[in-house]
Amino acid sequence: MHADRFFQSTRGKIVAELRRLGTASAADLAQGFGLSPNAVRQQLVVLERDGLVVEKPVRRGPTKPTLEFSLTPEADKLFPQAYDKLLGAVLREVREQFGAPAVDRIFDGLSKRAIDKAKRAITAEKPEERVAQLTEMLRESGVVAEYSLIDGGFALHEHSCPYSTVAKDHPEMCQVIHHVIEETIGEQKQTESLIEGGKECRFEIKPTATAAVAEPV
Repeated sequence: MHADRFFQSTRGKIVAELRRLGTASAADLAQGFGLSPNAVRQQLVVLERDGLVVEKPVRRGPTKPTLEFSLTPEADKLFPQAYDKLLGAVLREVREQFGAPAVDRIFDGLSKRAIDKAKRAITAEKPEERVAQLTEMLRESGVVAEYSLIDGGFALHEHSCPYSTVAKDHPEMCQVIHHVIEETIGEQKQTESLIEGGKECRFEIKPTATAAVAEPV
């Protein structure tokens, strides 16, 4: 199953949405996709057969239990892994041979390149449009991401991270997205983390004038 083509299909979109929501019924998913619940159930039957989703009855009220669906560990393999094990091994070797400062220099370089790429992609003047462009850039890199409005700014939600395994051993990895947000949008504060057991990586962002418009390239 080719991941890029899969996520363009209805089943792939359902998998991505379940990754974002955690759990949902066929009726919940149908509302988001503009399909009938029966049409979504047909897709879920195939996904369950393929070992990508599981169902369980959940009582939402006095009526009979509702079947809710969630992803299996097998479904995680569909999301970009970015060769995380190899990357982790390389970073450990660099640390052992050249010390922690060498690893810091690597992540400094990664941050600079990520910022340059983000500034080319994030060109809007209005803060919300810039946050939307950042969110789209993250999605294109394999992150299940969305944003929401909060008092005084925005919340960026990352429901998956292709580098989460590496980041557990090398938390410096997380500084890359911190720097990108600060250079392209404004002040940020991370309030939840996947590698610390959270359901998502959540960043509260307060746009600043200095990051409002990207420099010409």
